[in-house]
Amino acid sequence: MKLAGKNVKFTTGTDEHGQKIEKAAKTKGIEPKEFTDEISVTFRKLAELMNFDYDDFIRTTEERHEKAVIALWNRLEERGQIYLDSYSGWYSVRDEAFYQESELIYGRAPTGAEVQWIKEESYFFRLSSWQNKLLELYENQPNFIFPESRKNEVVSFVKSGLTDLSISRTSFNWGIKVPENDKHVIYVWIDALTNYLTSIGFPNIEDEEYKKFWTNSFNVHVIGKDILRFHAVYWPAILLAADLPLPKQIAVHGWWLNEGEKISKSLGNVIDPINLAEEFGVDQLRYFLLREASFGQDGNFSKKNMISRINSELANNIGNLVQRTISFLHKQCFGVVPVVDRNLLKDDESLPNCKAIIDQVMDHLSKYEFNQIILLIINISSKANAYIDKSAPWTLSKTDRERMDLVIYKLLEYIRMIGILLQPIVPKSAKMILDQLQIPKEQRDLKSLCNACVSLGITLPKPTPIFLRFDI
Repeated sequence: MKLAGKNVKFTTGTDEHGQKIEKAAKTKGIEPKEFTDEISVTFRKLAELMNFDYDDFIRTTEERHEKAVIALWNRLEERGQIYLDSYSGWYSVRDEAFYQESELIYGRAPTGAEVQWIKEESYFFRLSSWQNKLLELYENQPNFIFPESRKNEVVSFVKSGLTDLSISRTSFNWGIKVPENDKHVIYVWIDALTNYLTSIGFPNIEDEEYKKFWTNSFNVHVIGKDILRFHAVYWPAILLAADLPLPKQIAVHGWWLNEGEKISKSLGNVIDPINLAEEFGVDQLRYFLLREASFGQDGNFSKKNMISRINSELANNIGNLVQRTISFLHKQCFGVVPVVDRNLLKDDESLPNCKAIIDQVMDHLSKYEFNQIILLIINISSKANAYIDKSAPWTLSKTDRERMDLVIYKLLEYIRMIGILLQPIVPKSAKMILDQLQIPKEQRDLKSLCNACVSLGITLPKPTPIFLRFDI
């Protein structure tokens, strides 16, 4: 969306409170804060390694976040949405979630996590009173939960009947304390979900960031399918109860499998993204993950398939196009971009229709079809490679140099378009491509696909390999 010129605030972070964290820290023999400091650094390093262009990294142990959580709690309490009672039922420490007896599978949570029976005093949120409002929301805003299969899952759950939600615990201490009753810790999922509000200035609802990115924008929560219920049921109900605007969409992605098997420590098939990035390259890993899985469905990781994608699509297709074109430019034109009549390029069927490409990209983006955007780029590159073979500029260099110049320029335009489109997918490699063409930074956004072109008469640097091949 940034490439399309939209004003975007991309936030991420670490959820650091709860019984699971407290237990893990105790096992390691350190304080919970020290434990979360270590974990948070690890996630931040991974985000930076993978070139995630986030604008804010929220830690739920930050003071600004605690203020936001307490403010949200107070709004709910002031509106009569919280009451004190006692809770007894099944609870999973790993999932930080409560489960009904009917949801257990062979005595475990649906996720496979162990559960334990707990009974303790608890504050409750009047979730049951928001059942009809939630169903109205799902009906009136059919795209609130995407994809539709996940929406159907949520609607079925809500229609089965909602009970009030336990939102505090007394059996551990690591968390944000309930105002005026510090023996209670606020339920981790109220705590964690509030991070979306923390990042845009809440509780100051007059804050410009809050108005711009929450009240008056298309704000989207991108989540994994394992935390769907928290985001699509509890969170909108809490916001409605607190008289706060809702997000516009909950976009739900699937899980990754390893060679068709669920990834777990017990199976010993955990995939380390840092190791993969070091072995194949950050851009190559980003490319494969976006290319291989359809949004909303589970993806299947295979190192063999990853190498195949890198070799056939990145190295042999896109990389080869850049290498052979700029090498030929240096061989025939000493690296100087031919000065051609650009009017000859108008309505040229051998060049991609840039306006149609932008429309397709935006349509795919609205449906999170990142793999379809990649296929579009690969198709453009394939057409460019076919155009080289059909036009045979090496023959034209001997018979029609004016025509050769036009062919070279068209190929440079193909590469420019590919470089622009690749930026959100493989940012480092896309920058290398655009740098080789000496495209100004202000001409690298999506609208420049149609509104700009490769400068005439400039000398381009000699080509450097963009994508390396790997042995299978």
